[in-house]
Amino acid sequence: MDKQEYKTASVEVSEGSVPVTNGETKPLGFWAKVNNFILLESADESRYSNHDLDPVPFEEQGWKMRNYAVFWISDNLSVSGFRSAASVMELGLSWQLSVLCLVLANLVIGVVITINGINGTHYHIPFSIQSRASFGYYMSYVVILMRCIVGIFWYGIQAYTGAECVQSMLYAIWPSFRNVPNRLPENANITTQFMTAYIIYFVTCLPCHYVGVHKMKWLFLIKAIATPIASFGIMGWIVHQVGFTGYSYDLGLKGSSLAWTFVGALNSNMGSGSTLMVNAPDYARYARRERDTYITAIMIPLTATVITIIGVVAASGSAVLYGSILWDPLEIIDHWTSAGGRAAAFFCALAFYLSQLGLNIAANSLASANDMNCIFPRYINIRRGQFIAAVLGAWALTPWNILTSATAFLNFMGGYSIWLGPICGILVADYFFVHKRKYDTYELYNFDGIYKYKYGCNWRAFVSFTIAWVPLLPGFIPVVTGNDNTIVGMTHLYKVGFYYCFLGSILTYTVICHFWPAKETYINEPVYAEETMSLDGMDDTPIEVVEPAMLEK
Repeated sequence: MDKQEYKTASVEVSEGSVPVTNGETKPLGFWAKVNNFILLESADESRYSNHDLDPVPFEEQGWKMRNYAVFWISDNLSVSGFRSAASVMELGLSWQLSVLCLVLANLVIGVVITINGINGTHYHIPFSIQSRASFGYYMSYVVILMRCIVGIFWYGIQAYTGAECVQSMLYAIWPSFRNVPNRLPENANITTQFMTAYIIYFVTCLPCHYVGVHKMKWLFLIKAIATPIASFGIMGWIVHQVGFTGYSYDLGLKGSSLAWTFVGALNSNMGSGSTLMVNAPDYARYARRERDTYITAIMIPLTATVITIIGVVAASGSAVLYGSILWDPLEIIDHWTSAGGRAAAFFCALAFYLSQLGLNIAANSLASANDMNCIFPRYINIRRGQFIAAVLGAWALTPWNILTSATAFLNFMGGYSIWLGPICGILVADYFFVHKRKYDTYELYNFDGIYKYKYGCNWRAFVSFTIAWVPLLPGFIPVVTGNDNTIVGMTHLYKVGFYYCFLGSILTYTVICHFWPAKETYINEPVYAEETMSLDGMDDTPIEVVEPAMLEK
């Protein structure tokens, strides 16, 4: 069935009847009407796809280098970035080593995101479609689901932080809001005051989920201007008040203890970036030229360095001003209670609110929506997927309960990179070393095409994935359970876990494919979707022009 035939069939069903064998019609049942109502107009049954899952058409490839620059400025200059040094310094590292640790981690994150995103800039396809080439048509759904779960989880956690921004704005506008009585039971783990802020944050986010991400460049531009002003403003005020004291947690670490603490902190900071590494094509696909995304490798470590230094300076000054270390910028501005102070606090909180909003869209809701879009392409597009991710992450997950009591679950999600790292490594190896950047775009949308592999599973990817994460389990389990009875060597291996599983999966997958290649997937020249191409917009890559009808094969 081609596209036009499918649309015609959809129209016939929407008229409230279905044909029967004798040529007559009968009314649709209730569930058939529901199905017809929620069915996407752009859904293509013959390819199991829709408009948002298809390659991005040329007219929507509007992201340029400056857009990616402001995207990453607004992503890192956030409340989460402000707090990042705390988790490292609390392990016993000096502020200098903490800054170095975060810079190195973000340098690796930036490079890997850039490399894995190149596939998106060439074929303008999301991660969910890219994964079919390396994992196989059906095994890719397992990988997609794993990535989707992580995105929904972190959406809820970041929504909680966004609500903290709203709460600080309410404190600044109405000081009496601090005295709102709590009407919720103690075991709810959330107060009436914070629930109010949480609802406001959630409701105000919904319009942004409705707008397509290719139209959200204005949000990231506003964030890129407002958040640095707020961050530098907080730091400047504290330096003006007390100077810089360079506070550090001194736990007496020396020698190998210090070295392994540094390595472990370096690895743990890779976890937050592993989700972005995997779904890098989801936002790189909107670029018209490959070189426009290269700025990512510079902006991520640069902005991480800036916000880490700001966080360290602000925290050290807060110890002098308030008698305790405040790693959260929202806690600092909540102390500004004068008339002028409250005005400054409001605008700082607003800047961080915008930052959290954009961060949650870019890193979590967009990624989860793309994943759900691939799993249910007839019913879920990016817009619907973002709303579903928002509801599940913000309400079904109840992040206030997790942050209050679910320490083991938080540790588990923090170590999720031992699975995401191998996925990213296999994607990179398959694109650059195995298929040498040559994919057939149309075959990626064909269930019975060259990328189906046997039973829809590429055993080479499965073996590489298993080799990469299984050896890390002995070191990972004690982190979740809190049991210290483990072999020291296993603990040390886990502390370099991301690097082991990422590089190990690249090596094993490349070697296995060299000796046991899936020759049916190798092509001489890359095949692009015709609607994504422009003679002026393409790089100097050989192009095979294919008739659109091939999409239906």
